[in-house]
Amino acid sequence: MTDLAQRTAEFIRESVIPVEEQYRGVVPSDDVRSQLQQAAKRAGVFAPHVSPEYGGHGLDMCGRAQVFEQAGYSLLGPLALNIAAPDEGNMHMLEAIATDEQKQQYLRPLAAGDVRSAFAMTEPAPGAGSDPSALTTRAERVHGGWRIDGRKWFITGADGAAFTICMARTSGAPGDSGGATMFLVDNDNPGLKTIRHIETLDESLYGGHIELVFDNCVVPDDAVLGQVDEGFRYAQVRLGPARMTHCMRWLGIARRAQDLATARAAERHLFGSRLGDLGMVQQMIADNEIDIAASRGLILRASWELDQGHRASQATSIAKTFCAEAIWRCVDRAVQVCGSLGISGDILLGRFLREVRPFRIYDGPSETHRWSIAKRALRQHEQR
Repeated sequence: MTDLAQRTAEFIRESVIPVEEQYRGVVPSDDVRSQLQQAAKRAGVFAPHVSPEYGGHGLDMCGRAQVFEQAGYSLLGPLALNIAAPDEGNMHMLEAIATDEQKQQYLRPLAAGDVRSAFAMTEPAPGAGSDPSALTTRAERVHGGWRIDGRKWFITGADGAAFTICMARTSGAPGDSGGATMFLVDNDNPGLKTIRHIETLDESLYGGHIELVFDNCVVPDDAVLGQVDEGFRYAQVRLGPARMTHCMRWLGIARRAQDLATARAAERHLFGSRLGDLGMVQQMIADNEIDIAASRGLILRASWELDQGHRASQATSIAKTFCAEAIWRCVDRAVQVCGSLGISGDILLGRFLREVRPFRIYDGPSETHRWSIAKRALRQHEQR
């Protein structure tokens, strides 16, 4: 384990888990978020993913894998280190494609934890979801800028965010593979309206999952992020790494669940022996170890491909699909091993179970990834 990963592990156990247990895994206020992040800065583990120019450690994807897993050992760890979704993915993309002026205005305060952000692509049916090309939100040129109109939902972190990166169609029609543009929209823009908080299984992602409406939302020309009509291409800059960092963080929770299960199995006695001496319990513990090790290997393989500059679509799809399902299995088995304790509020396994279940849907549902994986495999066969 690297020094930064070791220090992160110690910080999580000593400073974050007590706060997590106090608030049952859900941060109640921005003051608590700020306190956690100030503690991470004092510990020297804050913002490991951004470049030193913006106050971070400049880790590549393989370097992030170790540190993010350690941070993910607590539900509040990613927020404390400023590597939670969607901010982490937005920082990655802003570093890659923003202008110098945009980096100073948006990236620098975001990397410092002074503000939060959101990424608005997903729309209610029949709009963009698993199929981004279904994008219906439109942006039309007006004098001095653009007018954005459309509805978005499940926009994580939008409540209290300082700005939102909005994906809107600037050419073509829903179903076309191109024609999208990204816009930086300040959240005090009068044309950006919050409709509601969407009630969901998970609650630990700070700022909620929000339904938004862009209604005659006018932004200046310099609000365009990257080039006009290149939004879908830029989304790939964010998408592959963001899938992997989700896997890294949730792998930490799988390890936490496994630690709770093994502790219970080692300590609980019934039927004349330790719980951990029963064959069926040993199988669940062993299967968790296998799922955790396999997930870590797939994450590192995909991260290595990304670090080499490859698009890594197949590797990230395989890793995301496997990890989302394996992490669920690990937490579910841990609940089973812990029995009544596992479904009680005395430990956080029930919260972990609710938090990891949506991962099989967001960042592409498992069914969509399997479809893409199979298509690539068949295409590779045909090209031989």
